[in-house]
Amino acid sequence: MRKLFLLTPLLLAGCYNDSATFYADSSQEHTLTVRRQQDYFWSEQGRFVLMATRLPDCQRRIDLAELPLEDTTVELFSEGDNRWALRAGQQVWHVDTQTCSLVDEDGPATGTKVGDFRAEIDQITFIEAGDQ
Repeated sequence: MRKLFLLTPLLLAGCYNDSATFYADSSQEHTLTVRRQQDYFWSEQGRFVLMATRLPDCQRRIDLAELPLEDTTVELFSEGDNRWALRAGQQVWHVDTQTCSLVDEDGPATGTKVGDFRAEIDQITFIEAGDQ
């Protein structure tokens, strides 16, 4: 019985827990980071979270959605004036790093495409729009 108790944390441990970051300016104090986390090794879905940071005024975690762990793309758009749109499939999130808030979860992703957060089998990366 004791051996089963010792194995329980291993069975509940997730396999994916990584992130990718977009640097909005050269100071590295204004960033958007998408993190994916798998809670259970048997799950094919993971929690995707946005960390919006514009230091020293803004640092906030914004839960996005449960999405497939692999072959998932979260597109990033700049809407100007520290406003951003993220889109994964039909889901869209509008974020403001000036007010440090999730503004809306509706409507189209507008603005200039900045790049993609791509979740692959071995890692999540940010690929700028010009490099695609």
